[in-house]
Amino acid sequence: MKFTRLALSMAAAGVIAGTAMVDTARADYDAYTVPNLVYRTGPYAPNGIPVANGFLDYFNMINERDGGIEGIKVNVVECETAYNTKQAVECYENTKNEGQSGALAMNPHSTGATYALIPKATEDKIPLLTLGYGRTSAANGKIFPYIFNPPGTYWSQATVFIKHIADKEGGLDKLKGKKIALVYHNSAYGKEPIKTLELLAKEHDFELVLLPVDHPGQEQKATWLQVRRAKPDWLLMWGWGVMNQVALKEAAAIRFPMDKFIGVWWSGSENDVAPAGAAAKGYLAGTMHAPGDDFAALHDIKKYVYAKNNGAGEEARIGEVLYNRGLLEAVLTAEAIRNAIKIHGTKDVRGEQVRDGFEAIQLGDADFERLGLKDFMPPVNISCENHEGNGKIAIQQWDPDSGKWTIVSDWIEPMRDLVNELVEEDSTAFAAENKITPRTCG
Repeated sequence: MKFTRLALSMAAAGVIAGTAMVDTARADYDAYTVPNLVYRTGPYAPNGIPVANGFLDYFNMINERDGGIEGIKVNVVECETAYNTKQAVECYENTKNEGQSGALAMNPHSTGATYALIPKATEDKIPLLTLGYGRTSAANGKIFPYIFNPPGTYWSQATVFIKHIADKEGGLDKLKGKKIALVYHNSAYGKEPIKTLELLAKEHDFELVLLPVDHPGQEQKATWLQVRRAKPDWLLMWGWGVMNQVALKEAAAIRFPMDKFIGVWWSGSENDVAPAGAAAKGYLAGTMHAPGDDFAALHDIKKYVYAKNNGAGEEARIGEVLYNRGLLEAVLTAEAIRNAIKIHGTKDVRGEQVRDGFEAIQLGDADFERLGLKDFMPPVNISCENHEGNGKIAIQQWDPDSGKWTIVSDWIEPMRDLVNELVEEDSTAFAAENKITPRTCG
């Protein structure tokens, strides 16, 4: 990766500017600044690196191919957090005023960091894009105006998993008497789906078994002894990093059927399954987008970035699940900036205008085709009221023989009524506790 003089000086302070960096010292307005809180080091680096690479490569591509967004290039300023909440907050403070534009948006890449940054970003009027993670009730844009969690939340994903299980069992009524276990990262992130699953267990009369795994998740023998004793009919996992690899190996060791083991979309990457080898065959995971590199946008990344030796990572890893996740973050950020320019009639936009741009994201099939991502994912429709975007969720399955993930379900609609009720309840309580008057969405 190539660095400018400015990038090297920032690196000394723990802030690294990627190859999308341009000189912002000139008097004319020539760059938008998008800090990216990354973890290329630490226990979760194997998963953090491909996300960061996908994000950086996309902006490098549109800078090279299109000259940036509406003729203005994008500065991707990486700041290393090592997946540590305290460091993430420091990175936020160190980068929020970067460049001529200030931070137009940020990705915290951690539920813990998201919770810590919500009040800061709201005060500073900087949108946080928490793609499929973070505080679920932030989907209520009337109370959380600067937090966006498209295309689906953990609560929505939990309901989709139960719908998928019900479909395989012959209907929701067939869940009665079943036992479903949740192996989860013992953190704010891992605990997010529990309330939703508890309500669904009560409504559909199945037994829910909760099995926490402490950070970082390398030692799980006791957990899997409990799984063996409990003999659940289905197993769900809310894991991250090495926890996922260890869990798959342990599940294989007790011969738990992989086609009844479903991981959250942060437990469904190549990094998670490859270490288990053939034993991971048939393992399932949620997904918000398609896997693979057969998309025009990814072809352009190879052409305009990797062919010029400016790629952030290995070209062979383009199209992996977490690479595509980072790319999607970049796509939504770029579209929000583009929308902000159109809405406000100026290229001189700041975080507050980019918030309006996020709320104007209406990406249908034709839009994804325009972006070089035909059939990448279902429509995403964000509004002032709804920051989740009403996305659908699919189930993908791993095949070690081909080394590929394949989507094996339809795109499933979450149980909107239940999720919306929970979002309203939690966000209203947050507003009352913090003396927030919900804004009016016209």
